[in-house]
Amino acid sequence: MTLLVDPPTAAPAVGPANRPVPRSAVRGAVPPDLDLDALAADLDAIRAEVLAELGEADAAYVDGLVRLQRRLELGGRLALWAGVLPPAWVAGVAMLGLSKILENMELGHNVLHGQWDWLRDPDLHSTTWEWDNVCPSEQWKHTHNHLHHQWTNVAGMDGDLGYGLIRIDPDQPWRPRDFGQPLYFVLLALGFEYGVALQDLEQDVTSGADRATWWPKLRATAAKVGRQVTKDLVAFPLLSVPFGPAGVVAAATGALAANVVRNVWAFSVIFCGHFPDGAEVFDPEVVEGETRGGWYRRQILGSANFEGGRIMDLLSGNLDHQIEHHLFPDLPSNRYAEIAPRVREVCERHGLAYNTASFPRQFGSVVRKVLRLALP
Repeated sequence: MTLLVDPPTAAPAVGPANRPVPRSAVRGAVPPDLDLDALAADLDAIRAEVLAELGEADAAYVDGLVRLQRRLELGGRLALWAGVLPPAWVAGVAMLGLSKILENMELGHNVLHGQWDWLRDPDLHSTTWEWDNVCPSEQWKHTHNHLHHQWTNVAGMDGDLGYGLIRIDPDQPWRPRDFGQPLYFVLLALGFEYGVALQDLEQDVTSGADRATWWPKLRATAAKVGRQVTKDLVAFPLLSVPFGPAGVVAAATGALAANVVRNVWAFSVIFCGHFPDGAEVFDPEVVEGETRGGWYRRQILGSANFEGGRIMDLLSGNLDHQIEHHLFPDLPSNRYAEIAPRVREVCERHGLAYNTASFPRQFGSVVRKVLRLALP
């Protein structure tokens, strides 16, 4: 297995719409006493050890996860078939919502990172997986794997910094529209999959790309949205025709509610891992000539963990270990909890902050930041 995200050696060109904001000082400058080569060697050793150990236990984990997710989806669909009955509707939303969370977070996100490519299973390969989400997998891999993970929290280069909608960096100029960002925050949470689906297109359009670049992406996204809407809000609800119009409406609203549950949860996990207090934002100058150790350092300081135990690990796609994920995006996620204490020890030994706190505390700091930065 090869590392899917390598440290860049130079900063890419920045489009006009994404040109970084000038600052009086470069944030994220490397402390003079930090040995970046030693940091890289320590973290490379952890990664190499995990790769050498991958085997049957890891394969059994992901196989069991696939079975669990499919059973939850089947149970949820069956319950919503009789969703005209309130207890069945609630049970259906719960099971289908949980199924979608597992499919998007612990399966889709991680499969598309290539974490399971070493199994050589065509059903779990990053080149063939199409997830239960309105964002086409290929577009997501471009904005997320290539742009976000390469340029984590670099102003003007990482499109995930506020998703082009929310002012998340106090050095970003305030605009009158930012008064509305508490509303944008809520709307993005409710329809998070649509915000993600439009991200690649938005970056192309705002950077001035020609129609030949973004038009095929728009068509692919529209087709994917059509397939998802047809499946969840038309095809499966029509199976409830024996219960009359009320049964069809109940099945459709149940599927819609399950999607919203998944969207809000995924949004919360992502924002807790990237934007709480202490997550650093970097100037583009920092990545000029960046070494492997410098890339590792930026991943550590630009990410944040949150705590919650094994159930939280599963439901978050192990992104409660966002620091470990940003350091090793292609390692199977079930290994993150195992290596987290070692990563933390490396950070402490090299004098790097290891940002971790409870989920409520991290999310609360994100909300406070969004409210505070809505003002000039």
